[in-house]
Amino acid sequence: MVYLMVPGLAFLYSGLSRRKSALSLIWVVSASNVVVVFQWFLYGYSLGFSPTATNGIIGNLRNIGLMKVLGEPSPGTPLLPDILYSFFQMEFACVTAGILVGGIAERGRVMPAMVFILIWMTLVYCPLVCWIWNANGWAAKLGVLDFAGGGPVEIGSGMSGLAYAWVLGQRQKQELLNFRPHNVSLVGLGTALLWFGWIGFNGGSAFGANLRAIFAVWNSMIAAAFGGIVWCLLDYRVERRWSMVGLCSGTIAGLVAATPSSGYIQPWASVFVGIISGALCNFATKLKFRLRVDDALDLFAEHAIGGIIGLLLTSFFASSTVMAMDGITTATPNRWPEQLAKQFAYVCATSIYSFVLTALIAKTVNSIPGLSLRCTPEAEVLGTDEVEIGEFATDYIEAQVIFGYGHNPFQA
Repeated sequence: MVYLMVPGLAFLYSGLSRRKSALSLIWVVSASNVVVVFQWFLYGYSLGFSPTATNGIIGNLRNIGLMKVLGEPSPGTPLLPDILYSFFQMEFACVTAGILVGGIAERGRVMPAMVFILIWMTLVYCPLVCWIWNANGWAAKLGVLDFAGGGPVEIGSGMSGLAYAWVLGQRQKQELLNFRPHNVSLVGLGTALLWFGWIGFNGGSAFGANLRAIFAVWNSMIAAAFGGIVWCLLDYRVERRWSMVGLCSGTIAGLVAATPSSGYIQPWASVFVGIISGALCNFATKLKFRLRVDDALDLFAEHAIGGIIGLLLTSFFASSTVMAMDGITTATPNRWPEQLAKQFAYVCATSIYSFVLTALIAKTVNSIPGLSLRCTPEAEVLGTDEVEIGEFATDYIEAQVIFGYGHNPFQA
């Protein structure tokens, strides 16, 4: 189910872009999936979850090549064997990388982006995972509540996507004129696949067919529904149209905010999670103009802001009753002021670390001869599909009809 989020992201990004760059976004999401599988198998899982690492920041290479990853209880939960847990976490990593590569939209080169992703997974994602999901991670020991990845997945991809877009620079002015999604049907299809996969993403983070998983699924559905309603209403207030893109954006915002919170809160609290995330993520789409960063697919507004909202609201709504529904969790949340301070510290740490290190990695890769991250201005005008891929998501033939002197070339 989580894997379906990868093609979901590909279709979503493709539909949101111009036709001339639609296939390159499908390619880069699909290719990032391949890179992550390689990295996670070789050493990524070990860097994130090796139980013998005690520094609280990043793991070691004890489990390189999945060595010693067998049938014993996993480091994340005793409910799953280690080999299954490693696979489930790999799909989380694939989705996170797929979100991030949307930052190249319409002006980034695809192969240098894959080099970047390999380094980013190693230096950014693996430490973020270790912080919160490794038993020895500093955030886990602090008592931060992050159910399914508000930090490593959502803030990690959103802040990193913003940093990547900042390093790439803005698209040319003529490319920003009259911009609109080329295929809204693909946007709807991508969102549907994401929503379905998110049920497995959040529900599966309870690590079994238990009551906590059902609460996580319910909370995800409720937050998505209310997020979609609110975003759509806010767009209607301005445009006087019921935007399909707005509906899809709002449901994704709700799902993002549910990611860190869904396994901790009662269903009634998800109404507030959905409403607040739908509204604030909608308003956050305007921040890219203030920041002058061409975040074309709104990775920051949807994922970073949504993840932050979900993490902070968990402080107020976390329920020990829901947490215990998996049959093994005995921990209880702190009183909300203390829990809020922990959540806020975690948000600041993940946000700053993700943005700064991603910007440094992107600038370093960009400085290597042959690995320039951005297309040439000519390639940007032609489109990344033609220049980078050589194929098109939707091919077409232009026909010119000339009428004159009584001649119609289309007449038999």
